[in-house]
Amino acid sequence: MTGPLHGLRVVELAGLGPAPFCAMLLADLGADVVRVDRPGGSGAVEPKLDLLNRGKRSIALDLKDAAGVQTALRLVERADVLVEGFRPGVAERLGIGPDECLSRRPQLIYGRMTGWGQDGPRAQTAGHDITYLAVSGVLHTIGRAGGPPQIPLNLLGDFGGGALYLAVGILAALWEARRSGRGQVVDAAIVDGAAHLNTLVMGLLAGGLWRDERGVNLLDSGAPFYDVYATADGGYMAVGPLEPQFFAVFADRLGLGAQAGAQYDPSAWPSLRAAVAERFAGRTRDEWTAIFADGDGCVAPVWSLAEAPADPQLAARLTYVDRDGVVQPAPAPRFSRTVPQLSRPPAEPGQHTAEILADWLG
Repeated sequence: MTGPLHGLRVVELAGLGPAPFCAMLLADLGADVVRVDRPGGSGAVEPKLDLLNRGKRSIALDLKDAAGVQTALRLVERADVLVEGFRPGVAERLGIGPDECLSRRPQLIYGRMTGWGQDGPRAQTAGHDITYLAVSGVLHTIGRAGGPPQIPLNLLGDFGGGALYLAVGILAALWEARRSGRGQVVDAAIVDGAAHLNTLVMGLLAGGLWRDERGVNLLDSGAPFYDVYATADGGYMAVGPLEPQFFAVFADRLGLGAQAGAQYDPSAWPSLRAAVAERFAGRTRDEWTAIFADGDGCVAPVWSLAEAPADPQLAARLTYVDRDGVVQPAPAPRFSRTVPQLSRPPAEPGQHTAEILADWLG
């Protein structure tokens, strides 16, 4: 194991989505993550392709059985962190809630991942990324003028507002525990994280610099110099020269001339958008990629998932790697000394049961 979290022991109670992503991130950074799977496992994805489980070891325990719970608690006694993504109250009913775990391991950081949080009127109701984004106000901001809200996959809620905030919370609590010697519960809710991600926009809204509408603002496709444009071959180019000096390069490479107008004059935006669209439609995506490759025009091709790993910048940094025949993102971020590496492929449920019992409890 390598990475800055080498030596950190994490117990993950198997679940779906953001909690496994958080535990994967910790494993990517070097933590020893033991995933507690139910006997026989579960999930629609073939285990070796379930990349959220990479870098982890798996033990099979029946948490509805007293013996399985006791084994899980013995693991907790030797852990630094526990990660769970159950609905509020489920872990307590199973006998592995915060009280039980912290009584066994007072220094434990108990990480809880939910959509609505541990309390509040919706806490016990089901939801998914899209519903959490909707209630937080974030979904309302995404889309074009006159159109409905658009769905940003489940990246913004589950993984951005959820998993990453849980990871930050866990690391913050670990830092505090170095001083106090005491563990605590980290309550990470996707609605909280998504709202927090929207801090900049809320400030702009309060200052009258953001309209509470879709597709009419600087960063939501309202500005013609922050948008995507179709090319002659059906591809797309992403455009984002916000600063005047970059817009000047953009306008020059595109050959706009006098049609560029005053960048921040909204009255000129419709004609500017038409001119930009016309120019991009005249060449292929590869031609425009070459034209903007060596300047500060802030223009980039929109690659597909299959194309992205071959991008020169990503290829040079090995942003995507091929591990066991599966192309996947490399660990991030980068570190100068404690370099993270992909330690092991996703495990079959229960694959390391005997190994973990000997390693952690032997």
